[in-house]
Amino acid sequence: MPAAAGDPLSPALRSLLATLRLRPRHAPGRQGIGHHASRNRGSGLEFAQYRAYESGDEPRQIDWKLYARSDRFFVREAERDSPVRAWVLLDTTASMAQADEAAPTRRRFDVGRLLATCVYEIAQRQGDACGLVLCGGAGVALETPGIGPRQRDRLRHALDRVDPRGEWPHATALAPAWGRIARGDLVVAIGDWFDDAAVEQLVQLARAGREVIAIRVLTADERDFPFADGRRFVEPESGESLLGDGPVLRADYLARFEAASRALAARLAAAGIRLATQWTDAPPDAVLRNLFGERA
Repeated sequence: MPAAAGDPLSPALRSLLATLRLRPRHAPGRQGIGHHASRNRGSGLEFAQYRAYESGDEPRQIDWKLYARSDRFFVREAERDSPVRAWVLLDTTASMAQADEAAPTRRRFDVGRLLATCVYEIAQRQGDACGLVLCGGAGVALETPGIGPRQRDRLRHALDRVDPRGEWPHATALAPAWGRIARGDLVVAIGDWFDDAAVEQLVQLARAGREVIAIRVLTADERDFPFADGRRFVEPESGESLLGDGPVLRADYLARFEAASRALAARLAAAGIRLATQWTDAPPDAVLRNLFGERA
Protein backbone atom coordinates (compact mmCIF):
# COMPACT_ATOMS: atom_id res chain seq x y z
CA MET A 1 0.00 0.00 0.00
CA PRO A 2 1.45 3.42 -0.91
CA ALA A 3 1.96 6.22 1.60
CA ALA A 4 -0.79 8.75 2.15
CA ALA A 5 -0.56 12.02 0.25
CA GLY A 6 2.18 14.16 1.78
CA ASP A 7 3.48 11.28 3.88
CA PRO A 8 6.85 9.86 2.74
CA LEU A 9 6.34 6.68 4.78
CA SER A 10 4.17 3.83 3.57
CA PRO A 11 1.94 1.97 6.06
CA ALA A 12 4.23 -1.07 5.77
CA LEU A 13 7.30 1.03 6.57
CA ARG A 14 5.53 2.69 9.50
CA SER A 15 4.65 -0.75 10.82
CA LEU A 16 8.33 -1.72 10.67
CA LEU A 17 9.44 1.49 12.41
CA ALA A 18 7.11 0.67 15.30
CA THR A 19 9.31 -2.35 16.07
CA LEU A 20 12.64 -0.46 16.00
CA ARG A 21 14.50 1.51 18.68
CA LEU A 22 17.42 3.86 18.92
CA ARG A 23 19.72 2.02 21.30
CA PRO A 24 22.91 3.89 22.14
CA ARG A 25 25.71 1.65 23.40
CA HIS A 26 26.22 3.95 26.38
CA ALA A 27 23.28 5.62 28.14
CA PRO A 28 24.05 9.35 28.56
CA GLY A 29 22.31 9.59 31.91
CA ARG A 30 22.17 13.37 31.86
CA GLN A 31 18.38 13.64 31.74
CA GLY A 32 15.27 11.56 32.18
CA ILE A 33 15.28 8.01 33.44
CA GLY A 34 18.19 6.59 31.44
CA HIS A 35 18.41 4.31 28.44
CA HIS A 36 15.15 2.62 27.54
CA ALA A 37 13.60 0.41 24.92
CA SER A 38 10.03 1.68 24.85
CA ARG A 39 8.04 4.78 24.10
CA ASN A 40 6.94 7.24 26.78
CA ARG A 41 4.02 6.18 28.87
CA GLY A 42 2.76 6.24 32.44
CA SER A 43 2.15 9.03 34.91
CA GLY A 44 4.15 12.16 35.46
CA LEU A 45 4.46 12.93 31.76
CA GLU A 46 3.17 15.95 29.88
CA PHE A 47 0.46 15.02 27.36
CA ALA A 48 1.50 15.92 23.80
CA GLN A 49 -1.09 14.58 21.35
CA TYR A 50 -3.38 11.79 20.24
CA ARG A 51 -2.57 9.79 17.15
CA ALA A 52 -4.21 6.88 15.37
CA TYR A 53 -3.30 3.42 16.63
CA GLU A 54 -0.61 1.72 14.54
CA SER A 55 0.61 -1.85 14.37
CA GLY A 56 3.18 -2.33 17.13
CA ASP A 57 1.58 0.02 19.66
CA GLU A 58 0.88 -1.48 23.06
CA PRO A 59 -2.82 -1.92 23.93
CA ARG A 60 -2.35 -0.16 27.28
CA GLN A 61 -1.50 3.04 25.36
CA ILE A 62 -5.00 3.14 23.86
CA ASP A 63 -7.31 5.79 25.26
CA TRP A 64 -10.40 3.64 25.88
CA LYS A 65 -12.61 6.58 26.83
CA LEU A 66 -11.90 8.19 23.48
CA TYR A 67 -12.58 4.85 21.79
CA ALA A 68 -15.98 4.70 23.49
CA ARG A 69 -16.86 8.12 22.04
CA SER A 70 -15.41 7.71 18.56
CA ASP A 71 -15.36 3.94 17.97
CA ARG A 72 -11.75 4.34 16.77
CA PHE A 73 -8.47 3.46 18.42
CA PHE A 74 -6.19 6.33 19.45
CA VAL A 75 -3.05 6.27 21.58
CA ARG A 76 -1.76 9.02 23.84
CA GLU A 77 1.70 10.43 23.24
CA ALA A 78 3.51 12.24 26.02
CA GLU A 79 6.62 14.38 26.32
CA ARG A 80 9.37 14.27 28.93
CA ASP A 81 13.03 15.06 29.32
CA SER A 82 14.69 12.65 26.93
CA PRO A 83 17.42 10.23 28.03
CA VAL A 84 18.63 9.94 24.43
CA ARG A 85 19.43 12.88 22.21
CA ALA A 86 19.87 11.98 18.55
CA TRP A 87 21.01 13.88 15.49
CA VAL A 88 20.56 13.03 11.84
CA LEU A 89 23.54 14.29 9.86
CA LEU A 90 22.65 14.34 6.16
CA ASP A 91 25.13 14.87 3.33
CA THR A 92 23.64 17.42 0.89
CA THR A 93 26.62 17.73 -1.48
CA ALA A 94 26.31 17.49 -5.27
CA SER A 95 27.22 13.80 -5.37
CA MET A 96 24.01 13.03 -3.47
CA ALA A 97 22.07 14.09 -6.58
CA GLN A 98 23.40 11.07 -8.47
CA ALA A 99 20.84 8.56 -9.72
CA ASP A 100 20.90 5.23 -11.52
CA GLU A 101 20.77 5.37 -15.29
CA ALA A 102 17.80 2.98 -15.25
CA ALA A 103 15.94 5.12 -12.71
CA PRO A 104 16.98 8.77 -13.18
CA THR A 105 14.30 10.10 -10.82
CA ARG A 106 15.55 7.97 -7.91
CA ARG A 107 18.39 10.07 -6.57
CA ARG A 108 20.78 9.04 -3.85
CA PHE A 109 19.58 12.08 -1.91
CA ASP A 110 15.95 10.97 -2.00
CA VAL A 111 16.92 7.65 -0.44
CA GLY A 112 18.99 9.48 2.18
CA ARG A 113 16.10 11.80 2.95
CA LEU A 114 13.78 8.82 3.44
CA LEU A 115 16.26 7.24 5.85
CA ALA A 116 16.52 10.51 7.75
CA THR A 117 12.75 10.60 8.09
CA CYS A 118 12.74 7.01 9.36
CA VAL A 119 15.33 7.77 12.04
CA TYR A 120 13.33 10.74 13.27
CA GLU A 121 10.12 8.71 13.34
CA ILE A 122 11.80 6.05 15.48
CA ALA A 123 12.99 8.73 17.90
CA GLN A 124 9.55 10.36 17.91
CA ARG A 125 7.79 7.12 18.76
CA GLN A 126 10.06 6.40 21.73
CA GLY A 127 9.97 10.00 22.94
CA ASP A 128 13.60 10.87 22.30
CA ALA A 129 14.77 14.26 21.08
CA CYS A 130 16.10 14.35 17.53
CA GLY A 131 17.78 17.14 15.59
CA LEU A 132 19.10 17.60 12.07
CA VAL A 133 22.38 18.78 10.54
CA LEU A 134 22.54 19.38 6.78
CA CYS A 135 26.05 19.61 5.27
CA GLY A 136 26.62 20.66 1.67
CA GLY A 137 27.46 23.42 -0.76
CA ALA A 138 24.95 25.73 0.92
CA GLY A 139 26.93 25.42 4.15
CA VAL A 140 25.69 23.92 7.38
CA ALA A 141 22.05 24.11 8.52
CA LEU A 142 21.04 22.90 11.95
CA GLU A 143 17.74 22.10 13.63
CA THR A 144 18.05 21.76 17.42
CA PRO A 145 16.85 18.42 18.86
CA GLY A 146 13.28 18.35 20.09
CA ILE A 147 10.25 16.11 20.43
CA GLY A 148 6.60 16.26 19.52
CA PRO A 149 4.58 17.01 16.38
CA ARG A 150 6.00 20.51 15.91
CA GLN A 151 9.53 19.14 15.80
CA ARG A 152 8.42 16.56 13.24
CA ASP A 153 7.05 19.36 11.07
CA ARG A 154 10.25 21.40 11.41
CA LEU A 155 12.45 18.52 10.35
CA ARG A 156 10.23 17.55 7.43
CA HIS A 157 10.18 21.14 6.22
CA ALA A 158 13.97 21.37 6.46
CA LEU A 159 14.38 18.13 4.49
CA ASP A 160 11.86 19.17 1.84
CA ARG A 161 13.44 22.53 1.08
CA VAL A 162 17.06 21.41 0.71
CA ASP A 163 18.58 20.27 -2.59
CA PRO A 164 22.04 18.67 -2.99
CA ARG A 165 24.77 20.87 -4.44
CA GLY A 166 28.37 21.89 -3.97
CA GLU A 167 31.08 20.27 -1.89
CA TRP A 168 31.49 19.19 1.73
CA PRO A 169 31.96 22.26 3.99
CA HIS A 170 35.35 23.13 5.40
CA ALA A 171 36.05 22.03 8.97
CA THR A 172 35.87 25.64 10.20
CA ALA A 173 32.30 25.94 8.89
CA LEU A 174 31.36 22.73 10.66
CA ALA A 175 32.86 23.66 14.04
CA PRO A 176 29.86 25.62 15.42
CA ALA A 177 27.45 22.77 14.59
CA TRP A 178 29.84 20.17 15.99
CA GLY A 179 29.94 22.18 19.21
CA ARG A 180 26.17 21.77 19.55
CA ILE A 181 26.44 17.98 19.45
CA ALA A 182 27.11 17.06 23.07
CA ARG A 183 29.28 14.26 24.34
CA GLY A 184 27.14 11.11 24.51
CA ASP A 185 24.75 12.22 21.76
CA LEU A 186 23.83 9.71 19.07
CA VAL A 187 24.66 10.81 15.51
CA VAL A 188 23.17 8.94 12.54
CA ALA A 189 25.20 10.14 9.55
CA ILE A 190 23.73 9.53 6.09
CA GLY A 191 25.71 10.11 2.89
CA ASP A 192 27.85 8.44 0.24
CA TRP A 193 31.06 8.96 2.26
CA PHE A 194 33.34 9.21 -0.76
CA ASP A 195 34.83 12.48 0.52
CA ASP A 196 37.82 11.86 2.78
CA ALA A 197 37.23 15.13 4.64
CA ALA A 198 33.65 14.10 5.43
CA VAL A 199 34.76 10.70 6.72
CA GLU A 200 37.41 12.37 8.88
CA GLN A 201 34.72 14.54 10.45
CA LEU A 202 32.75 11.43 11.44
CA VAL A 203 35.90 9.91 12.93
CA GLN A 204 36.61 13.08 14.90
CA LEU A 205 33.05 13.13 16.25
CA ALA A 206 33.38 9.54 17.42
CA ARG A 207 36.77 10.17 19.02
CA ALA A 208 35.29 13.16 20.85
CA GLY A 209 32.77 10.93 22.63
CA ARG A 210 29.80 11.12 20.27
CA GLU A 211 28.29 7.80 19.24
CA VAL A 212 28.21 7.69 15.44
CA ILE A 213 26.27 5.38 13.14
CA ALA A 214 27.04 5.78 9.43
CA ILE A 215 24.63 4.82 6.66
CA ARG A 216 26.26 4.81 3.24
CA VAL A 217 23.86 5.39 0.34
CA LEU A 218 25.17 4.01 -2.95
CA THR A 219 23.62 3.63 -6.39
CA ALA A 220 23.05 0.33 -8.13
CA ASP A 221 25.25 1.59 -10.98
CA GLU A 222 28.14 2.00 -8.53
CA ARG A 223 27.61 -1.56 -7.35
CA ASP A 224 27.16 -3.22 -10.76
CA PHE A 225 28.87 -0.88 -13.27
CA PRO A 226 26.43 -1.98 -16.01
CA PHE A 227 27.72 0.38 -18.73
CA ALA A 228 28.12 -1.37 -22.08
CA ASP A 229 29.42 1.52 -24.19
CA GLY A 230 32.00 4.26 -24.30
CA ARG A 231 31.16 7.35 -22.27
CA ARG A 232 32.48 10.23 -20.21
CA PHE A 233 32.31 9.67 -16.47
CA VAL A 234 32.04 12.96 -14.54
CA GLU A 235 32.74 13.57 -10.84
CA PRO A 236 29.76 15.76 -9.79
CA GLU A 237 31.55 17.90 -7.20
CA SER A 238 34.95 18.56 -8.77
CA GLY A 239 33.82 18.35 -12.40
CA GLU A 240 36.73 16.05 -13.26
CA SER A 241 35.93 13.58 -16.02
CA LEU A 242 37.24 10.34 -17.49
CA LEU A 243 36.55 9.13 -21.00
CA GLY A 244 36.49 5.35 -21.19
CA ASP A 245 34.89 2.18 -22.45
CA GLY A 246 32.48 0.58 -19.97
CA PRO A 247 33.23 -3.13 -20.57
CA VAL A 248 36.99 -2.48 -20.55
CA LEU A 249 36.87 -0.53 -17.30
CA ARG A 250 34.41 -2.76 -15.46
CA ALA A 251 36.68 -5.39 -13.87
CA ASP A 252 39.23 -2.85 -12.65
CA TYR A 253 36.50 -0.55 -11.39
CA LEU A 254 34.75 -3.30 -9.40
CA ALA A 255 38.03 -4.39 -7.81
CA ARG A 256 38.93 -0.84 -6.83
CA PHE A 257 35.43 -0.14 -5.56
CA GLU A 258 35.46 -3.24 -3.36
CA ALA A 259 38.90 -2.39 -1.99
CA ALA A 260 37.85 1.19 -1.22
CA SER A 261 34.68 -0.01 0.50
CA ARG A 262 36.66 -2.41 2.70
CA ALA A 263 39.12 0.36 3.59
CA LEU A 264 36.27 2.71 4.57
CA ALA A 265 34.61 0.05 6.72
CA ALA A 266 37.89 -0.66 8.50
CA ARG A 267 38.55 3.05 9.10
CA LEU A 268 35.13 3.62 10.61
CA ALA A 269 35.24 0.43 12.67
CA ALA A 270 38.58 1.50 14.14
CA ALA A 271 36.84 4.64 15.40
CA GLY A 272 33.94 2.62 16.85
CA ILE A 273 31.50 3.68 14.13
CA ARG A 274 28.85 1.21 12.97
CA LEU A 275 28.39 1.19 9.18
CA ALA A 276 25.56 -0.06 6.97
CA THR A 277 25.12 0.30 3.21
CA GLN A 278 21.82 1.22 1.59
CA TRP A 279 21.50 0.68 -2.19
CA THR A 280 19.21 2.98 -4.14
CA ASP A 281 17.37 0.05 -5.73
CA ALA A 282 16.60 -1.67 -2.41
CA PRO A 283 13.97 -0.92 0.26
CA PRO A 284 15.39 0.44 3.53
CA ASP A 285 13.95 -2.36 5.68
CA ALA A 286 17.10 -4.50 5.97
CA VAL A 287 19.39 -1.60 6.89
CA LEU A 288 16.93 -0.26 9.47
CA ARG A 289 16.53 -3.69 11.07
CA ASN A 290 20.29 -4.19 11.10
CA LEU A 291 20.95 -0.92 12.89
CA PHE A 292 17.87 -0.48 15.08
CA GLY A 293 16.25 -3.91 15.41
CA GLU A 294 16.30 -6.22 18.41
CA ARG A 295 19.61 -7.79 17.37
CA ALA A 296 21.40 -4.50 16.74
